[in-house]
Amino acid sequence: MAANHNFRKLMIWTEAIELVKETYSITKKFPKTETYSLISQIQRSAVSIPSNIAEGTSKSTNKHFLQYLETALGSAFEWETQLIIAFEINYISENTFKHLENKIQLIQGMITRFMEKIKNS
Repeated sequence: MAANHNFRKLMIWTEAIELVKETYSITKKFPKTETYSLISQIQRSAVSIPSNIAEGTSKSTNKHFLQYLETALGSAFEWETQLIIAFEINYISENTFKHLENKIQLIQGMITRFMEKIKNS
C-alpha cells in the first residue's frame, strides 16, 4: 500500500525540494520578460516533482502511487528540458547548468529506481 510511505522521509522528495529551492534562486536572475513564460514553466515543473511524490503517498494502492511517481518523473524531464533552454539562451552559466543537470539526473534515477522497487514488491 502506498499509504505506508511518509513523503517527508523519502530521499527523492527531499532532493526534489532542494531542486525547487535552487530553481527559485536561479530564476530570480532571469530577465523580467520571462516572468510569465520560462520562469513560470520551470518553477511549476520543479514544484510538480515533490508535489506528485507527496500526493502519491496518500493513495491506497501502489498502482496509484506509481502513476504519481510517473507524473513526477515526467515533470523532472520537463524541468531538464527547460534547464537546457535556459542554458542555450544564456540565462545560466555552464557551471550552474552542469550542477543542476547532475542534480536532475540524480532525481530522475532515484524516481525510476523507486518505481522499480515498488513494481517488484
